[in-house]
Amino acid sequence: MSFSRIPLLLAFVYAVSSEQPSAPSPISAQLRELPWASGGLNILHTTDTHGWHGGHLQEAQYSADWGDYVSFAHHLRKRADDDGSDLLIVDTGDRVEGNGLYDASNPKGRYTFDIFKQQRMDVITPGNHELYLANTSNREYAEVVPDFKDAYIASNLDIYSAKSMKYEPFAPRYRRFTTKNRGTRVLAFGFMFDFRGNASNTFVQPVEETVNEQWFQDALRTKDVDLFLVAGHVPVRDSQEYDLIYRAIRDVVWDTPIVFFGGHTHIRDFRKYGKTAYGIESGRYMETIGFLSISGLGSGEKDVVPAASPTFRRMYIDNNLYSMQHHSGMNISTFSTALGRNVSQAIHAARKAMHLDHAFGCAPQDYWLNRAPYPANDSLLSLLDQQVLPDTFQHLKKPTIVITNSGAIRFDIFKGPFTIDTTFLVSPFTSGFRKLSDVPYGVASQVLRLLNNEGPISLDDLASLGQGIAAFCTQGSSGTTADTRFRTATCTDRYADAAVRVQDLMPPLPPIGLRTLRGGHGEQQVPLLAVDKPTVPGYTTVDDAGEDGDDTVHQTIQFYDVPNCIGIDVGYATTALVDKPEIVDLVYNEFIQYWVLLALRFLGKTYGKGNTEESLGGKTMTDVISEWVAEHWECEEGV
Repeated sequence: MSFSRIPLLLAFVYAVSSEQPSAPSPISAQLRELPWASGGLNILHTTDTHGWHGGHLQEAQYSADWGDYVSFAHHLRKRADDDGSDLLIVDTGDRVEGNGLYDASNPKGRYTFDIFKQQRMDVITPGNHELYLANTSNREYAEVVPDFKDAYIASNLDIYSAKSMKYEPFAPRYRRFTTKNRGTRVLAFGFMFDFRGNASNTFVQPVEETVNEQWFQDALRTKDVDLFLVAGHVPVRDSQEYDLIYRAIRDVVWDTPIVFFGGHTHIRDFRKYGKTAYGIESGRYMETIGFLSISGLGSGEKDVVPAASPTFRRMYIDNNLYSMQHHSGMNISTFSTALGRNVSQAIHAARKAMHLDHAFGCAPQDYWLNRAPYPANDSLLSLLDQQVLPDTFQHLKKPTIVITNSGAIRFDIFKGPFTIDTTFLVSPFTSGFRKLSDVPYGVASQVLRLLNNEGPISLDDLASLGQGIAAFCTQGSSGTTADTRFRTATCTDRYADAAVRVQDLMPPLPPIGLRTLRGGHGEQQVPLLAVDKPTVPGYTTVDDAGEDGDDTVHQTIQFYDVPNCIGIDVGYATTALVDKPEIVDLVYNEFIQYWVLLALRFLGKTYGKGNTEESLGGKTMTDVISEWVAEHWECEEGV
């Protein structure tokens, strides 16, 4: 589908600004200056955008859209051309699932593929969300990879070809190129973390195996490389994959600078790997445009001598026009480019075609996923277990326990219209509810406690557990009843390995860099020093370069831990004065099925997938929430 086939609005709609018409105006705030490397290398980075290419239409701080980013990159490219430096643009995956702009179309991504490709990239990689479903990865391979040609890199990913009837590289394994102005010679790789939840039409080779492949070892020995650029859907901190790649490069080349671009954990972070090796991760949901500059690199020019130690600097730019105009040296009348306006117009036309602004109802207040304690009146999880789920399942005639993972919820609800778009922001997943009938109450009532007992459970934990199953199952038991039972449950039917699905049990990380928790600061964000009382709430990131990485001086936000799962009891009382039922039905979000079955097996009751059945007529959490809102929340006249 060509970009020109998306209907465009008349140009006068965006006479001076190309952000979405319903986007709130950005708020002026104290800004730090962009650490631009004149005569050096400058890089813009996005990751985990999850379809939010229309920007945040209820948050002024992140209200710029993909068209604004296109204009921003244009101005920085011109600045690089003018001062003899270079600008590269990198994206590290998870561009799909999580926003109506992607999820509401049929097929999914009908509009976003054409919109996204208008930003020229130098390096682009896939994420795990591009791989969960076979049709998603097939479309990525057939449409997105050709759009970006050799800029799309997949060093450890293959896809099954119906034509050759075998697995083939998803994209080129690496890219070697020379920057436009300074002639810096770059060798780039593109990696996926050791992901095991992909559909069967793709194969992710473990990084440990990839770095020992002959092609990779030969590439490391390429002559005349000024910079190794490693992009991927991999956390820059506490990831064995990037540590392996760093050591593999350093085993061959001890001094050539390395820069890592990461993703997946939805945070702002900057890590020092070594004296000449750094990595950046640039947030989530189009809230952040990451920026990294390197001064003192070598180049192919004979008269350019690299510095003894290049200088790496980073910044996390809030995705709004106030920040973009400031850092590009433009103003409201000069910022938007023709292409940027066209992209913004295409986004607006796509949103209009899918009726994304249609309101089911209006939220009477804000409900927070992580920015409120649980339980609390303004907790989104409390809204679920005190109102939404009880009202949804009140029709059940048998005593029932209903459980869902908090990871089924991805974002906050803001006071005001709850639209078609909002449903996908809050819960974009397609898994429905399953039911086990006639489970002994004494067993079923302990499942929620077990799911929450060991603290946060993430996709990486599931993958690690799956990788350790073989060794675990061949070890001898410690002799305790509990250990023997857990070993039996884990080693039967490979439950843990199969549990790697579309969502984490826990919700995504809150809109704050978690590196702020290091150094014994507890759950409160580290306060910024030597600034005048910031008034705009947002990220206050602390990373390996210090506390000055956020471009906007933010007021700190407190966030709270939430449980892995929440649950409700339907059709019976739970007080000590009332007899408990002997048996109950156990209803749960399909995503956690394997964990529920594992918990039941641990408790002494064995069930298989064949013992389960569909519940709630196949409705998803998205359906449940939108239908509840339509029935219970009214809008004022004119909304």
